[in-house]
Amino acid sequence: MFFVGTLEFEGLGNRSYLAGGPGAAAVIDPPRDIDRVIGAAARRKVRIAFVAETHVHNDYVSGGLELARVTGARYLVPAGAQVSFDRTPVADGDTVTVDEGLRLRAIATPGHTPHHTSYALVEDGRDVAAFTGGSLLVGAVGRPDLVEPRLTERLARAQHASAHRLADELDDEVQVLPTHGFGSFCSSSQAEGDATTIGKERETNDALTLDVDTFVARMLAGLDDVPAYYAHMGPVNAEGPGPVDLTPPRRADAAEIAARLAAGEWVVDLRSRTAFAEGHVAGSFNFEGDGRLATYLAWLIPWGKPVSLLGETPEQIGAAQRELARVGIDRPAAAAAGDPAGWIRDGERLASFRRARFADLAAARRRGDDLVVLDVRRRSERRDGGIDGSVHIPVHELHGRLGDVPDGTVWVHCATGMRAAIAASLLDAAGRDVVAVDDRFDAATEAGLALSRPG
Repeated sequence: MFFVGTLEFEGLGNRSYLAGGPGAAAVIDPPRDIDRVIGAAARRKVRIAFVAETHVHNDYVSGGLELARVTGARYLVPAGAQVSFDRTPVADGDTVTVDEGLRLRAIATPGHTPHHTSYALVEDGRDVAAFTGGSLLVGAVGRPDLVEPRLTERLARAQHASAHRLADELDDEVQVLPTHGFGSFCSSSQAEGDATTIGKERETNDALTLDVDTFVARMLAGLDDVPAYYAHMGPVNAEGPGPVDLTPPRRADAAEIAARLAAGEWVVDLRSRTAFAEGHVAGSFNFEGDGRLATYLAWLIPWGKPVSLLGETPEQIGAAQRELARVGIDRPAAAAAGDPAGWIRDGERLASFRRARFADLAAARRRGDDLVVLDVRRRSERRDGGIDGSVHIPVHELHGRLGDVPDGTVWVHCATGMRAAIAASLLDAAGRDVVAVDDRFDAATEAGLALSRPG
């Protein structure tokens, strides 16, 4: 009897899979921190016989090469992928035996990348699951614009054809197990739900319900900004990532934290946005450890800039270090945990700023306060409406566009409060008077704030 184990990475919106039988298993699209995979295999008492990549990933650093080296597994990589390391190239239709009566069959599904390959899990001659990587997702498909702009439309059409191939070749009850699509920016759109089958997708997925021209036009119109760090992930994965070092970073005292800030390095506070607003090291930035830390920190930070981490506990710092390693930020320069009062030198004070709701913003506008409303949501969100008179700068552009924020007290908002907290910390570090709106955007209309649509 086969099994499929799922390893979830909520911060990146991705999943990896361990699938096999009583004695051996295959790992599909493993994470950088391979100890999680090795631990999962050990708990099931199975040998990792194969490590399979669906494609050269653009959104995270793969642990596949290192996992294959450590376990002795064969490393399956699509034959069309241009890589600089030894691997077992797989082409359409190739099969490998994972365990007795259990095989993996490669299915060419170009679209997310030109070489993208899905894998059908076959038990006793019957397809039981499909590992679809960035091809067919839950209610969506992987975006086609991460490789080369000139290929985007061609790859979008290939995505449509690949989705239809999977639907034509696999039965309705076959599980669809994608790598991307659970909040990942590799997905062309965000759909609800985390489990699906070929039959469900046949009824609901645009790639399977729309003609190719309509599908391509709709997909291309809906594509949003690509996280800046994606430009670094593909080359790293093609070159062959080295092992990751998750030993604790060196401990920094208040003097070192001040020196790193003075040198222009990034000092990142992992605490909640509430705690940060109440008191933080002046000049530090707030990326909540339980938010989408890796995605937004890797997106905003100048690539290669040293980063130090501040947190409530060593465990919080360790979890953040692990998550950042998945996107190539391998070693924090330093770290400190505990009471923020210990992060500043004698005679210094913690900085702070105000938090508010949309109702407070509406009241401040009625009073005629000198204020600026800054919307840091993505462009796709802004298309559905923004607060009348607000300035729009997506959070991932703000660090380079602080000079574009008009004078006055800045009331900054997003859709839920997390990105507003990041933006507020950037503005606060730049010396601006800022108010972080920690509220759901739905509350803006409830508070009586007028919305307008662009153009």
